Amino acid sequence: MVKVENLIKNYGDFKLEVSLEIPDGAVTGIVGKNGAGKSTTIKSILGLIKPDGGHVTANGKEASKLTGKDKQEIGVALSDSGFSSFLTVKDITAILKKMYPSFNEDLFRKNCSSQGLPENKQIKDFSTGMKAKLRVLVAMSHNAKLLIMDEPTAGLDVEARNEILDLLREYLLEDENRSILITSHISSDLEGLCDDIYLIHDGKIVLHEDTDAILGNYGILKVSEEAYEKLDKSYILSTKKDHFGYSCFTNEKQFYAENNPNIVIENSGIDDLILMMTGGN
Repeated sequence: MVKVENLIKNYGDFKLEVSLEIPDGAVTGIVGKNGAGKSTTIKSILGLIKPDGGHVTANGKEASKLTGKDKQEIGVALSDSGFSSFLTVKDITAILKKMYPSFNEDLFRKNCSSQGLPENKQIKDFSTGMKAKLRVLVAMSHNAKLLIMDEPTAGLDVEARNEILDLLREYLLEDENRSILITSHISSDLEGLCDDIYLIHDGKIVLHEDTDAILGNYGILKVSEEAYEKLDKSYILSTKKDHFGYSCFTNEKQFYAENNPNIVIENSGIDDLILMMTGGN
């Protein structure tokens, strides 16, 4: 679906240099700390900012050469953009109807109604959750093959986040070839949705892994200084000095469980991945 090869973007002292791929039918997540380059990557893919180097292709076609019709197959929800806050859902429906030949008005209005978005209320009077839902529903309204979501659940409570994630899951079920690229600071959202994860740090991809592997194979070893000195470090990705000794991040926790029965091994998730791979040694 989408392939990013050696994408480069310079902002003074910051340099983005990433490569990634979003296959057909996959949900790919990008994680990292604030300022790591997640939003810059997405905006470069969308052509909202001009890269200084590299290539971005969608369905085998250079992104810079995508036609209006090609772009209609991409649905976008960015956290810092959207329609004028003085418009209503009814106004937006009329706009989308003109913009996208494939716009499904009946489904859009039905979804807005089911999500509690009134047709005649101005967006400025919507809650944060309502605005987030509207951005996602707009992106899904014109039968796009690829959805690009930048922090779609930021600032929302658990119930609102789950409702948005359910919308995305339903969208994927309708067509197995649809794909999603999503960024989020909320690891549980990605763990339950994404097929694979890219970790970006200081403008570079430092790890790419299947989500199942992160949740199943990765872990944190808690060892004393003495045990650390004797530890086989073949599968240690990062270490962090703690008051008791060391925390060691590994992608082969089973290996250490079998060969070091006396050490403490904790399961890890995406939050641990970010902390240990961007803050350890």
